[in-house]
Amino acid sequence: MSIPEDIEALRAEIVARHDELSPRLRQVAAYVLDHPYDMGLETLAVIAQRCQVQASTIVRFAKAFGYDGASQMQRLFRDELINSNPSPSYAERIRQFNERTGAAGNLSPHELMEEFVTSSIMALDNMNEMVDAHALEQAVDDMVGAAAVYLIGLRRSFPIAAYMAYALRHVGKPVHLIDGLAGMLDEQSSMIAPEDVLFAISFRPYAKETADIVAHAKSAGACVIAISDSRLSPVSRLADIAFNIKDAEVRQFRSLTGSLCLAQTLVVSCAQRVEQKQSTRRAAAPRRRASRKSRGR
Repeated sequence: MSIPEDIEALRAEIVARHDELSPRLRQVAAYVLDHPYDMGLETLAVIAQRCQVQASTIVRFAKAFGYDGASQMQRLFRDELINSNPSPSYAERIRQFNERTGAAGNLSPHELMEEFVTSSIMALDNMNEMVDAHALEQAVDDMVGAAAVYLIGLRRSFPIAAYMAYALRHVGKPVHLIDGLAGMLDEQSSMIAPEDVLFAISFRPYAKETADIVAHAKSAGACVIAISDSRLSPVSRLADIAFNIKDAEVRQFRSLTGSLCLAQTLVVSCAQRVEQKQSTRRAAAPRRRASRKSRGR
């Protein structure tokens, strides 16, 4: 087995081999993907404590991917941090914030709002650093070029899918919101075709129905774009493009601030591209008419 020589190769290998790992190693895999800052800078003991496994389990995980030990694997994360000149990770900032605010029971509405605002600002800062610019460009290209856009987001994810359906219809894009009304998920997704795009939105605990429709769209040859919270989520693993967003969480209540920001970015970018295409066609129309008249003479 070839040893992953850079961080992206390791991440891809973890996702590809996730199902064959033991439950404990899957636990480590999720932590490795979700906490790159910790992997690069913390000691093995601290990582093991936060990962809730023995240090030997992390060593076993590293060896499963061909490394001599955990330190060799951690070196990849250190190299990425050095090259990217990072700020402290979102997870670390959240830990520091929670230590400052404590676990007070009854807060006033304004105090609670302050916690949500601060956590959301940190989540947005993190998203600004982590979302890949090339992936954004590709997602918008796929949306503009698609014959139709299908959207599914159930339970907590539904507001994002509903917003995108509303906004894209104002762009003039054929849109189908798969909401399962009257139990018709299969019927609503049955017409997905190779020239279409499916947006699948799902967060922990992941909706099985969303994962099933992603699998159906992939078998139909459609492009799948996912908005989720982990590379290992059932929608991200099958997606052509995946945006994994760490939204704010306050006292076990998770916001949708970052995910909605991403949705708005995609929709507005799509609208700009559509308007540019229409402007180009409008500008070209008089020239074509003038050319036809000239040939007629």
